[in-house]
Amino acid sequence: MNGQTERRAADGPGRRVVIVGAGMAGVRTAVALREAGFTGPVTLIGAEPHQPYDRPPLSKAVLLGEAEHSAFDIDFAALDIDLRLGLSVSGLHPELRRVETADGPVPYDVAVIATGAEPLALPGAEGVPGVHLLRTADDAARLRPVLDERREVVVVGAGWIGAEFATAARAAGCEVTVVEAAARPLAGVLPAEVTAPMADWYADSGVRLLTGARVARAEPGAVVLEDGRVLPAGAVVAGIGARPATGWLAGSGVALGPDGSVTADASLRTTREDVYAVGDCASFPSGRFGARLLVHHWDNALQGPRTVAAGILAAPAVHDPVPYFWSEQFGRFVQYAGHHTTADTLVRRGDPAGAAWSVCWLRDDALTAVLAVGRPRDVAQGRKLIASGAAVDAGRIADPGVPLKSAAL
Repeated sequence: MNGQTERRAADGPGRRVVIVGAGMAGVRTAVALREAGFTGPVTLIGAEPHQPYDRPPLSKAVLLGEAEHSAFDIDFAALDIDLRLGLSVSGLHPELRRVETADGPVPYDVAVIATGAEPLALPGAEGVPGVHLLRTADDAARLRPVLDERREVVVVGAGWIGAEFATAARAAGCEVTVVEAAARPLAGVLPAEVTAPMADWYADSGVRLLTGARVARAEPGAVVLEDGRVLPAGAVVAGIGARPATGWLAGSGVALGPDGSVTADASLRTTREDVYAVGDCASFPSGRFGARLLVHHWDNALQGPRTVAAGILAAPAVHDPVPYFWSEQFGRFVQYAGHHTTADTLVRRGDPAGAAWSVCWLRDDALTAVLAVGRPRDVAQGRKLIASGAAVDAGRIADPGVPLKSAAL
C-alpha cells in the first residue's frame, strides 16, 4: 500500500475516532485532527457536564472571581465534533474496539486516551466537611466562598498548586498556613539550594509555612498534626500531588507504568493497536533527555495532540518536546523549561535573594534545563538552546548580564 492509499484509509469516511477526556489534551486532539484534514467522525467524551475548559485559570482568575469561567473558545458543532459531556467511562475493550460508558458502549476505529490526572486526596479526610481539592471547575466554585468569607485556610502541600492557592487566598485576605511534610517547599522536584529562597516568599507574603510537619487527621474546623499541634481551619485545601487517571483501563491490555501512566511510544501509541494516549496520563520516551517522561503540565497537553493527529493520519511524528511550565506565586512569575537530574551541574544566574534570577542545569556541556524567576527571556532563549542541543560556555551561562543565547559555542 502506498503512502496516499494509507492516508485515504486512515481518513476514510467510516473511520471513527473516539477521544476519552475533554481537557486540554483531548480537545486539542479533536481540533488537531480537523486542522490536519481528517473528515471522519470524531467523538469527544468528557466526564464533567461543563463545556470543556482550560485549567490554569482555576487557581487564579476564576478562583478570585476575576473571571466567571475558562471555557475554550471553540465551536465544536462547526468542527463537526460530537461532544458528549457528563458521561463517565468505565472501560476500554480494544479487542471489541469499543469504549464502555454509563450510556452504553461507544464503538471506535481509533481511541485516544486523554483522561489527564486526578488529585490525591488527603488521607483520613474522607467525608470531613471543609476539605477541598482544586482540580476542576466545580472545585474552584466550592472554594470561591471560602475566599470571599476570608476564612482561616490550611493548605496541605507546598508544591506548585499549594503555593498558587496560598497566593490567591492571601490576595483575598485569608489567613493562610501551609503544611509541608518535607523539610522545604518543592522538595520532590527541585534541589535545596534552589528552593531555599522560595521558602522566604511565604513569610514575605504573610503566609505561615510549617515544614517537616505531617498531618495526622482533619477534623471539622481544624487540622491535627502528628506532633499534636492543632491548626484552626475554616477550610483545608489538599495539594499533595496527582496521579494519572487511568484506573478505568484495568483489563484493557494497555500497558501502564509503575506510576499509573499509560506507557506510550515516541509517537504516543500505546501497546494496543489503534489506541493512543496524550497529556497528563501518558509517559513517553525522550531521546533528547534519555529518559521516559511523565509531564503534568499544560504545554505538554498542547503539543502532544499534533503528534496523535499525525499518527491517526498515517504520518507518524515523534513527540519529544522541551517540557515547559509556569507558576504565578507570591508576586513572582516562575518558569521552567527542560528536564534535569541530580547528576546535572547547577549554574546560578543572579542573586536568589533578588527579584529576578535564574538557575541552569548543564550536562555534557549542553543546557538541559533552566528555571527563571522574573527573567522570562532566560527561559525563552534557554528553551531554544535545549532544543538545539548546542554546546554552551558555562562561564557565560553564569553571567546574568550575558543573554543566555550568547552562551552557545
